[in-house]
Amino acid sequence: MKVKHLEIPLNKRLTSLSSWLADKHQRLGLITSIDGSQLITLVLDPQQGSAQLWESPLSGDEYPSLTPLIPQCHWYERAVWDLFGLYPNGHPRLKQLLLHEVYDPHFHPLRTIARLPEIVSATQRKYEFLKVEGEGVYEVPVGPIHAGIIEPGHFRLSCLGEEILNLEIRLGYLHRGIEKQLSKIPWQKARFLAEAASSDTAAANALAHAQAMESLVQIQAPPKAQYLRSLSLELERIAMHIADLGGMAVDIGYLGMASTLARLRGSALRLADLLTGTRFQRGFILPGGVHKDPDKQLSTIRHETHKLKVSLEPVITLFVENSSAQERMETIGRVSPSLARDFGLVGIAGRASGIAYDTRQHFPQGIFPTHAPPVAVETKGDVSARIKVRITELFNSLALIETLLEEIPAGSVLSCVPDKLPANSIGVGIVEAFRGELIHLVFTGADKAISRYAIKDPSFNNWTGLSIAVRGNLLADFPICNKSFSLSYSGHDL
Repeated sequence: MKVKHLEIPLNKRLTSLSSWLADKHQRLGLITSIDGSQLITLVLDPQQGSAQLWESPLSGDEYPSLTPLIPQCHWYERAVWDLFGLYPNGHPRLKQLLLHEVYDPHFHPLRTIARLPEIVSATQRKYEFLKVEGEGVYEVPVGPIHAGIIEPGHFRLSCLGEEILNLEIRLGYLHRGIEKQLSKIPWQKARFLAEAASSDTAAANALAHAQAMESLVQIQAPPKAQYLRSLSLELERIAMHIADLGGMAVDIGYLGMASTLARLRGSALRLADLLTGTRFQRGFILPGGVHKDPDKQLSTIRHETHKLKVSLEPVITLFVENSSAQERMETIGRVSPSLARDFGLVGIAGRASGIAYDTRQHFPQGIFPTHAPPVAVETKGDVSARIKVRITELFNSLALIETLLEEIPAGSVLSCVPDKLPANSIGVGIVEAFRGELIHLVFTGADKAISRYAIKDPSFNNWTGLSIAVRGNLLADFPICNKSFSLSYSGHDL
């Protein structure tokens, strides 16, 4: 996928982005920088299946914040401040997103240009939670160390009685410097690190990486490889949707359902093993195509997919028709369509609030958008709506796999990849991971090496949605809201 590269002066960023987003079909992809001397804004036009990259040169370390008028910018501007030391003047609640107090306040790991006079004082690395005050208000801290097997994240809930007044989420405990490492290791080996950005999204990250690199060197994977990539992506979606439904069953106390879904998730992972050689699909998708041709396994995959579908149908029917389960999920954790749009929610979180956006419908990825399934949309924006979207997508993916297996062409599965990358070029990969819109954005420098590798996990868009969803709900509803979003700590922290 080619990207149109434009220079947008700093004083025109706000009007340009406001005008772009005024069309409800156009989207903000991400905001970042290459080396700290500019701001990069990736904007998407799903209707045209195209993207534009706006570069805004900076004369200093400070720029006007877009957040007061475009709320979804707030998370990006916090990340840019952490990673590049660029200060968004006017940001209403600026605080660290990824780097905690243990880091030197003048440390900005992705900045490669010399700093101008410092604007960040040592005290500004101190994180302060929002204080909700009033008679009877108390705080409930949760994490970052959790009782179960869960990644670290801190939730600070301000409550009055049993009602949640505010939730503040602090992340960054899993910041591993993945983006920086992706610009340092040999690019031919970068796929192994790229797919490990979030382990439960290995296939989607591998595909986004492959497409970004293929757009750089201007090659395409063979037709059969495109089918196999899509099979891999949909099998990952199926396995994770079953896992998330099982997790919801645990949180509402439907333990028999949870046990059954855990068993069926094992069947989905076996399908992934048959296709790729590993249950979590590591090392299968790579620039140029796929690592192996599972031709001898395709008939078994077709048979086992049908068995899984038949096994799931009565189980899911029992789940959605259980009145106790539905009462526990309905009207809980609602995000209105207007707030979902304002904060740029993606994936299930967005579609449950009426946003009919699925990148498989618009951007090249495997055999999509040619074979893109219908977009599953609900409008109530509550836990129940997110569950319904997940269930619809689960069965859409099962049906799609059966279709792809009937149509898969013969031929090779790997194209030749050039030995060198082009100089001063841009590559982008956009994939609908099971959580939503996933973006890999790659820049090369004059030396034909990767100068910047940026990843935007769908969870980056959606953590704010969780904060919105829990407000006004009971404290006991927090785990259900959290599970209905099913967000990634590691994918966000990178």
